[in-house]
Amino acid sequence: MKIVSAAIAAGLALSASSFAQDSAGDTLTVIHAGHLIAVPGERVRENASILVRGNRIESIEDGFVTPDGAEIIDLSDDWVMPGFIDSHVHLLSQQGPLRRFEGFILNPADMAFNGAANAHTTLLAGFTTAQDVGGNFEAITALRDAIEDGDVPGPRLRVSGPSVTPTGGHGDINGFAFDVMHMFSSETACNGPSDCRRAVRELVRGGADVIKITATGGVLSDTAAGVERQFFNDELDAIVEAAHLMGRRVTAHAHGVTGINAFLEAGGDSIEHGTYLDRDSIRLFRENGAYLVPTVMAGEFVADQAETADWMTDNQRAKSREVGPQMLEMARRAHENGVPIAFGTDSGVSAHGDNAREFELYVNAGMTPMEALTTATVNASRHIQMDDQIGTLEAGKLADIVAVDGDPTENVSELTDVDFVMKDGVVYLSE
Repeated sequence: MKIVSAAIAAGLALSASSFAQDSAGDTLTVIHAGHLIAVPGERVRENASILVRGNRIESIEDGFVTPDGAEIIDLSDDWVMPGFIDSHVHLLSQQGPLRRFEGFILNPADMAFNGAANAHTTLLAGFTTAQDVGGNFEAITALRDAIEDGDVPGPRLRVSGPSVTPTGGHGDINGFAFDVMHMFSSETACNGPSDCRRAVRELVRGGADVIKITATGGVLSDTAAGVERQFFNDELDAIVEAAHLMGRRVTAHAHGVTGINAFLEAGGDSIEHGTYLDRDSIRLFRENGAYLVPTVMAGEFVADQAETADWMTDNQRAKSREVGPQMLEMARRAHENGVPIAFGTDSGVSAHGDNAREFELYVNAGMTPMEALTTATVNASRHIQMDDQIGTLEAGKLADIVAVDGDPTENVSELTDVDFVMKDGVVYLSE
């Protein structure tokens, strides 16, 4: 089993993953798990063995078995569970004083290398899969494919590329001189149903796994356009229909209730943020089977930064003070009313690698630790349409496994300090 040092320079390292899988062949690795959370939400199994061959789980056996010739990984004192899934990240960037200017000073290669470093950090935090929803298309698809090919260590990725947005909306350029904005307007900014279909189809042609739209204004766009809806009904209908016809789900950045409800009424599949959801929103979530990705960390981060950061513009600061403090209570309302919740952090706003802080916030919002863990495993795997491969530890699924040395069902903060990370049968962290 190849152990990959945390000191590897992400993006420059020779693929530990492909090397290990090519050289391992049919080698059997057995993990002795003292406390096994194979299916979060179900009972914890004591003293079990996970048999891994190649990149998949071959079987799970009671007791600590030691087949002849197998390599043994001793986690007999640890709590072992599926790798975590973050449904909302932005790996190419990190919020800070220069974030607004990166589109002018970085090329896609620069962004991809930044993303490789952030992907490695995310993997070592226990997140073996992530969905990146918004960023330079060339850079993020290259990073996704490099990880998949084993050239860069990181979580497997599903990506949207840039958001489909109305001209001047949250996903478009804002806050610069008119001529600058004219030159740098997003290629996926659209106006009217026909143009919005065009934007969706271009993203699908370019390799997007999922379509993201900005159904409302956003907090960190430098414009005083609020956080309510910004697309017309016929535009939302066109976007959702075009995406579904081409086999893509649609997720919407949405804070204001008018945008949340209009998108769900158009048949949208999931909501990112959902700050001002109401009773009608809850009904629509349930009727559609749509997922909420709460990103409570982002709300906590911007609320704090509004009082301390000098990089925020007046528009950003005002919206951060208004929206950020609402998000924890939103998650509480959603959970209490049975809205399906998939784990997501908006990391890239908050720091990469701190993703597991979201677990603590979900518990603060009223979830049990096991319910919080379920959002990042069972629920998130369904949300991103990979539940046949990941999200639980079962025979035939990918060997994505993390472990901690304390009981996360009693203290969810244990998940903020993982001690073991395996992805695709390869160990990247073992402390």
